[in-house]
Amino acid sequence: MQGKKHAGESTWNDPDDAPELTESHFRQADVYRGERLVRRGRPPAENPKKAVSLRIDADVLERFRASGPGWQSRMNEVLRKAAGLK
Repeated sequence: MQGKKHAGESTWNDPDDAPELTESHFRQADVYRGERLVRRGRPPAENPKKAVSLRIDADVLERFRASGPGWQSRMNEVLRKAAGLK
């Protein structure tokens, strides 16, 4: 009869059984310059958008949503024009 394994008990893994490190692995790895993690992806925007809570009439919201993906950006453009910013 085999006994239960304890949570802290380690199981031996042969290092020769480790997966081969491929170019894909290295492309996805974190990159450090000294102690600092180099962030990848889109750089921070010069004028980042602000998250707000706004109450809008249901029919207005539905009209913008019905226009498909990007409705928030289109709503922002309408608000910019109404505010005289564009």
